[in-house]
Amino acid sequence: MNNRQLFLSHLAQTTDFPLLIEIEKAEGVYMYGPNGEKYLDLISGIGVSNVGHRNPKVLEAIQNQLDKYLHLMVYGEYVQSPQAQLAKALCDTLPESLDNVYLVNSGSEAVEGALKLAKRFTGKPKLVSCVNAYHGSSSGALSVGGNEIFKRAYRPLLPGVSNINYGSLEDLEKIDTDTAGVIVETIQGEAGIRVGTKEYFQALRKKCDETGTLLILDEIQAGFGRTGKFWAFEHFDIVPDIVVCAKGMGGGMPIGAFIANKEVMGVFKNNPLLGHITTFGGHPVSSAASLATIQVLQEENLISQVEEKADLIKSLLVHPKIKGIRNKGLMMAVEFESFEVLKPIIDQAIELGVITDWFLFCDDSMRIAPPLTITKEQIKEACDSILKAINLVTES
Repeated sequence: MNNRQLFLSHLAQTTDFPLLIEIEKAEGVYMYGPNGEKYLDLISGIGVSNVGHRNPKVLEAIQNQLDKYLHLMVYGEYVQSPQAQLAKALCDTLPESLDNVYLVNSGSEAVEGALKLAKRFTGKPKLVSCVNAYHGSSSGALSVGGNEIFKRAYRPLLPGVSNINYGSLEDLEKIDTDTAGVIVETIQGEAGIRVGTKEYFQALRKKCDETGTLLILDEIQAGFGRTGKFWAFEHFDIVPDIVVCAKGMGGGMPIGAFIANKEVMGVFKNNPLLGHITTFGGHPVSSAASLATIQVLQEENLISQVEEKADLIKSLLVHPKIKGIRNKGLMMAVEFESFEVLKPIIDQAIELGVITDWFLFCDDSMRIAPPLTITKEQIKEACDSILKAINLVTES
């Protein structure tokens, strides 16, 4: 059996229509198939490969750690240099109040930890999240998701969860003194790149302060430079109580974290002790890769280039079929009339060697989130192919 047959026979499927693109190598912004196919990855594995596929400095860090040790002990017991150095580097990118890092394996797991932390620290029962939010697929993360289509088959989920509309000042009144935590994507991703105003985020911060509620900002997609700042919340002049990250954090390796104040995080140590546990969280190889990712972002000034690259994409993607482009940095949504118009264009773009996607809760818009390492020449190449795909589909 070939790999395609093995994939379909023995790997659990998530849809009846997987892309079935076979990749045998990836480098930079490109992925390569077994028969010479070449694809420009405009979605970074859904916001993961911020520093490109197989970044040389990330590979070097991985190799160096492989020569030392892999897993040694469940998280939080042994002093392991990759974890300690990564935690310090993360805190150095954040306001002083966010000084304590809990390392996990993924975004969903980071959300689970953040929700538990909010409930444990405040002693309150309620959680608030946004309509059309996506925070992950595990039960707790799904509970604070904002789309009923994905939730209804798995109820009952966590009790005491209510939704507000992202960006609505009026809805902030639903946050009350029984609310443990409000979890919000700083930039809504799967809703199709929705960006709140500074007024909204500052009012949200104020409401959480007034009610004794912890503000949890989900930066799983928006963090690590994607919006033109290391953390997207920097655009809004606020500081969350807990920030959640993953995806672009690991340079292609699985890792996530939730980060809070040391006093807040300290509640996990008692009543009960081991209040949150992970076996593989902060795996030393993933931690080494993440530390190298931070260094690449900072030393190569990739974040300062984001806005210029985003502006170039917006200037090039001009077509009668494109209704508009929403973005914060290189977190972009190109809007078309409908999914029926968009899907053939995405398929045609893949045929032309450019991989894009749509959004879970916004299927009329094309996702563009390339590696931050993408060059201006590669941007022009990708945009030319997208425009060609639009013309081929609409003129046929």
